[in-house]
Amino acid sequence: MTAPQHTHGVEELCEPGSRIYAEALKQRYIERPAAAAAPCLIDLGLLHPDPDHMERLVPMSPSLALHTMLRDIESEIHAQRSREVRIAETLERFIARDSTGPTENTPGVVVLEGLPRINTAIDRANNDCVVEMLCVQPGPRSEYALRVALPRDLALRERGAHMRTLYQRASLHSPGLRDYLEQMGDAIEIRSLDDIPERLIIFDRSVAFIPASADRTTALELRHPALIEYLATVFERFWRQGIPLHEPAPPVPAEAGISERQYAVARLLSEGHPDEAVAKRLGISVRTCRTHIAHLSTVLGTTNRVQLGVRIAQSGMLKEPETHQPETLEDPHGSPKGQSRFINGQSGGTSPIARAS
Repeated sequence: MTAPQHTHGVEELCEPGSRIYAEALKQRYIERPAAAAAPCLIDLGLLHPDPDHMERLVPMSPSLALHTMLRDIESEIHAQRSREVRIAETLERFIARDSTGPTENTPGVVVLEGLPRINTAIDRANNDCVVEMLCVQPGPRSEYALRVALPRDLALRERGAHMRTLYQRASLHSPGLRDYLEQMGDAIEIRSLDDIPERLIIFDRSVAFIPASADRTTALELRHPALIEYLATVFERFWRQGIPLHEPAPPVPAEAGISERQYAVARLLSEGHPDEAVAKRLGISVRTCRTHIAHLSTVLGTTNRVQLGVRIAQSGMLKEPETHQPETLEDPHGSPKGQSRFINGQSGGTSPIARAS
């Protein structure tokens, strides 16, 4: 069984933590099993193992804890003030050499290299967000990533901002996501699709972040209004296509023996993607992807990839339902609940899928 995760500070001590700490102070110790519901007490230093009885935890004196934590805060403040001075001293040396002079406009596109700089820029935009955050999240999120994101996203909720996130359907069962969603409550709205685009984050329709390298160690920070409007429109179009978290997937066209996931595989094969790319787009293993392809070949009665591509095109199985028409560019500033749909980039013709992996 997974231990409970607590990501708060002492100033937001949870109810189990408060109760167990009070009990430990009263008894001068507490047995480890009795403290299992509040691992935060160990992380915060309020409980620590008894050297003479390792199965017991002893509490730190509240007065000592207060003194220690305030001292740590003072040290952090002093370090930040020292950093401010060093930053000013470093940059002031270059001001006189700046031939461009100060500018009133923020650059429309900024290249961010390295995860620290990317995360800092995203955190800054998140802290300024007061209305809505739009996010496309391909692939599963680890428990660690969700724990790191939770305090930041809870702060977003406290400011009254709303979040809408598109997940890959295969990622909805990732560990930790259910607990994250329970804590976020109605401040977040989730929809899912089998095939979604790359990572995208938009804050208040004023700044967006997209990856600029395959390993996501380089990103673009976008502030140009036209780019933001386009990306928001793209998000809304995918959003309308997505399935709300607690709703079942709609029935797929009645092609005997073909599942919804296999329809998604067929769509990507028809665009000419190799097996590895199809698997990555759908968040499944290459082996599972090839199993779906083999099933499609069996159902459609084909013996090679060329025949399979022809039969997929002839079967009409890729025809979009009429409810998804027409594909018009709508105003991205429409419904706050996202009633438009993301362009999926498919052309009218059928791409060859004879590319064997």
